[in-house]
Amino acid sequence: MAVVAATALATPLLLGAAPNHGHGHGPGHSNGPSKEAVKLSQELVKKASARDAYRHLQQFQAIADSAGGHRAAGSLGHDASAAYVYRQLQRAGYQVSYETFRFPYTQTLAEKLAVVSPAPREVSIKAMTYTPSTRVGGLTAGLVNVPVDDTTGCEPSDYASADFTGKIALIKRGGCAFAEKQAAAAGAGAAGAVIYNNTEGLLSGTLGDAGAGRIPTGGVTQEEGQKLVADLAAGEVTVSFEVRQLQEERTTRNVIAETRSGKAANTVMLGAHLDSVTEGPGINDNGSGSAGLLDVALKLAQSKSKPANKVRFAWWSAEENGLLGSEAYVAGLSEKQRLQLKLYLNFDMIASPNGVQFVYDGDDSDGVGAGPGPEGSAQLERDINTFLDGKGKKHEGTDFTGRSDYGPFIEVGIPSGGTFTGAEGIKTAAQARVYGGEAGVAYDACYHAACDNLSNIDMRHFDVNIDVIANAVGTYAHDLRSLTRPVTPAPSTGTPGSGGGLHDGHGHEVTE
Repeated sequence: MAVVAATALATPLLLGAAPNHGHGHGPGHSNGPSKEAVKLSQELVKKASARDAYRHLQQFQAIADSAGGHRAAGSLGHDASAAYVYRQLQRAGYQVSYETFRFPYTQTLAEKLAVVSPAPREVSIKAMTYTPSTRVGGLTAGLVNVPVDDTTGCEPSDYASADFTGKIALIKRGGCAFAEKQAAAAGAGAAGAVIYNNTEGLLSGTLGDAGAGRIPTGGVTQEEGQKLVADLAAGEVTVSFEVRQLQEERTTRNVIAETRSGKAANTVMLGAHLDSVTEGPGINDNGSGSAGLLDVALKLAQSKSKPANKVRFAWWSAEENGLLGSEAYVAGLSEKQRLQLKLYLNFDMIASPNGVQFVYDGDDSDGVGAGPGPEGSAQLERDINTFLDGKGKKHEGTDFTGRSDYGPFIEVGIPSGGTFTGAEGIKTAAQARVYGGEAGVAYDACYHAACDNLSNIDMRHFDVNIDVIANAVGTYAHDLRSLTRPVTPAPSTGTPGSGGGLHDGHGHEVTE
């Protein structure tokens, strides 16, 4: 809290209280709502900037530095981040509120795996969310490989070929949820489970909820898993295994701000999650989306425009725990309030250092993963793409994987979209040719790590996506007509932009 008080920005101009009947930008219209929308969107795009938003990132970094290195939901770091955002918005004249809710807080205390014999070495492992804990110091036991098939380790019969009692089960990812794998291993008498990836990249998984955990469980990369399999093929392997995790119920809160003017029946909403993981300060994930959204909100407050439509902004908490903040918000909406929400745009990780300009595939024209979003989502994608095209910026589609806070809005039929620059997914050679950067490397190599700090921001991506936010706010604050104009599907090279698999939230994989 002291950081917040000491670093408050200068007070912006107050938002007007009276509505204005202008609207956003519709091609071929030179008067009325379209004229107001064009004027405001151009003003916001000009004034909003990565340079100004970076100052908010500096505050988030300072907060994390003073609060144990992170800003996770339920921690002092997140509380201070939320207070900082709240204060800026309140000074700007917004109607601001906290939305408080309880949630299961988790924090990894230890995650260690080492081969003891025959050839000692350390193995990097990530504790699964909601894993049971080993005793302090861990345990030393034999490692046993589960035979590979299409549903490796999912059924009791998979463990019939060996004695797993008191051993650590080595299980390949795929075929069922991680919770099912560790439960089946526990049923066979295993003392712990190590699940290795079936694709490149980190394996950041969850068992779904605390009640699902049976034995201590962690995830390793495909490369590490294959090395262990090779070791076992040569003979017996003994490992030292320690996974410990704090789990307790805590309180956290979303920050919600809306304009005092504008028609409530035509509410447009934009959001970004404010919380980090406990492993680091979360400056790209998702300080970037939070700071970009805050900068645009403050620039809107400084403008002379009085939105015809109510504009609402949200900074979600507990996204990293499974979209819990946005889920709580959507669950609390009445039917009338849901109908008033005409769109939701989400901005998560918009400055990845090896990133790609992804736009959520609202019409499923790429045919990747999940189907299309609710009616109107295709138009949101089209509008973002049109803006990027006008700026000469390359872009491609990314699937609605369910990994970020658009998920709860889609579930209740609210048109959704937004942008993203990539997480732990690997950049392809084709993407490197288009966007620059390094092929074969993660879009964000510091994803969910301590190095996700101020040095982990690509200012070019940051600036482009802040312009996307600014254009959307300026347009939809005055004009929603583009949401009803037909869309001609235009497939791109669509990709999830991150790891494959089903998720309970951003970065928390539950299955294949």
